[in-house]
Amino acid sequence: MPPPDHTRRLTQRDIARLAGVSQTTVSLVLNDRADAESRIPAETRDRVLRVIRETGYVADPAARRLAARRNRILGVFTYEPVFPSATGDFYHPFLVGIEECAEHCGCDLLLFTSAPTVGGRKRVYHQDHRLRLADGCVLLGHELDREDLSRLVTERYPFVSVGRRDDAGGPVPYVGADYPAAVKRLVARTRALGHERIAYLGHGRGPEPYVDRFRGYVESVAAPLRLDPGEPADMVARVLAADVTAVLAEEYADGVALTDLLARRGVSVPGDLSVITLGDPTRPAPTDVDFTGFRIPRREMGRQAVEVLTELIEGGEPVQRLLPCEYAEGATLTPPRT
Repeated sequence: MPPPDHTRRLTQRDIARLAGVSQTTVSLVLNDRADAESRIPAETRDRVLRVIRETGYVADPAARRLAARRNRILGVFTYEPVFPSATGDFYHPFLVGIEECAEHCGCDLLLFTSAPTVGGRKRVYHQDHRLRLADGCVLLGHELDREDLSRLVTERYPFVSVGRRDDAGGPVPYVGADYPAAVKRLVARTRALGHERIAYLGHGRGPEPYVDRFRGYVESVAAPLRLDPGEPADMVARVLAADVTAVLAEEYADGVALTDLLARRGVSVPGDLSVITLGDPTRPAPTDVDFTGFRIPRREMGRQAVEVLTELIEGGEPVQRLLPCEYAEGATLTPPRT
């Protein structure tokens, strides 16, 4: 085989000439077409692959996109900064799962970072968006823009949300955590220990994760009581005035702040009050307390989001999945004092 000319980029025509086959044959092998196996003898396919390896040929992404209508690049768009930032620890497992599955699928990841923040909001669609550089996109964020979701659904661009999202002019593909079921299990455990007065500390409205957690709580207790978190001092005052024996903290950080301030007032957790957290920290909340609650399957959500996205790119239907959360035994839930 004559040595390749490194002064210019190798083309499929060069590979075809070196392997003694047609350019169409090279294209079929490169794109791993389903009909290639039946149309091309194994010996010929092996010869083409050997030439590719020996020459170090790398297919031009733009050319492959024209030939196969996809370039095996998956986009990732985040509505909040994920690194470096205070929320980096929360988003890291999602990104690990996304990367692992993308590597398994033989796809590259493209992190969209050019979206400007206008009025405190980031948008997928902006004047210079580059969404079409990727075959599809994974969306990450606590709260996703409704107009973005509606346009993505309308334009039938392949995308998947990490986290459950309400319909936006049509079903939104997602892989989320089953918060209602996780909260119901926690309430059942709490009641089984003898707690009858259980409060919900959180917003319970707004983004879907808050709504889903609160729904699980409301459907599990006879007399729901929601307490706004607000300023730490006010939060503690509201909890003590409610005369409850257990509190479900919507945000992990609120559970930490509540426990710290209660300790300063001489209120023991869990001796005087049980505190249960509903998920992992979304903002920094250093503590030595081992909270009872549940853990979000963040890594698996990221991994399965890529699975769903690749199926959509191949022409599949929108999928909506909810994954179970893992119970965390912790040490902040005990029977109430009589």
